[in-house]
Amino acid sequence: MLAKRIIPCLDVKDGQTVKGTNFVNLRHAGDPVALGKAYSDQGADELVFLDITASVEGRRTFTEMVTRVAEQLNIPFTVGGGISELSDVDRLLGAGADKVSVNSAALRHPELIDQIAGHFGSQVCVCAIDAHMEEDGSWRCYQNGGRVPTSRSLFEWAYEAQERGAGEILFTSMNHDGTKAGFANEALLKLADKLSIPIIASGGAGTQEHFRDAFALGHADAALAASVFHFGEIPIPKLKAYLKGEGISVR
Repeated sequence: MLAKRIIPCLDVKDGQTVKGTNFVNLRHAGDPVALGKAYSDQGADELVFLDITASVEGRRTFTEMVTRVAEQLNIPFTVGGGISELSDVDRLLGAGADKVSVNSAALRHPELIDQIAGHFGSQVCVCAIDAHMEEDGSWRCYQNGGRVPTSRSLFEWAYEAQERGAGEILFTSMNHDGTKAGFANEALLKLADKLSIPIIASGGAGTQEHFRDAFALGHADAALAASVFHFGEIPIPKLKAYLKGEGISVR
């Protein structure tokens, strides 16, 4: 079995790491550069950096901040927020990113995934999907930081993204985000059954058991979290030791 990955996520707004619940009520969580270095030193497998208001504000991801974070890391680094064309990807890779995460722009212009994969390789392109489970039980994709509903469903959009060349799917359950009640394991399992590319689980981490369940029940390839790491609730070395004890292969 391939080793499962543990991925801290830096949601960055106005140069500071923030964390909310269900995509709102943001609170400050620290300096992105210092946090990035700490996670790299603690043994995180990758780091994700999301400029969470770039798409809403219509501006480019804060390139200088990306460079400063990248200089502190010795692990793969994924950057997202406001990426809408190949020049954005080129700029961020030049600033030190290893992969880029596309979300809103890809929903509006799905061919962006083809372009990134064709130009830079599928391994560079992470398709991030923010989805909300509606009252009828369906999973609807949202754009612009979870503010704008679309007509796309989670499962058909994830499959299309894979077919267009995305190398990974980063699925965030808006219902679970920040609740610390566990990941959306049923939806994760359905994605895992449908797709052949890796799936990163996001939204809902609160305990070590939640990570175990995302892997064992949801068949996720990686689990991403923010507040439990930022506020010291679950140290990464302790989490990895726990998962190994539960029979989960981790690095």
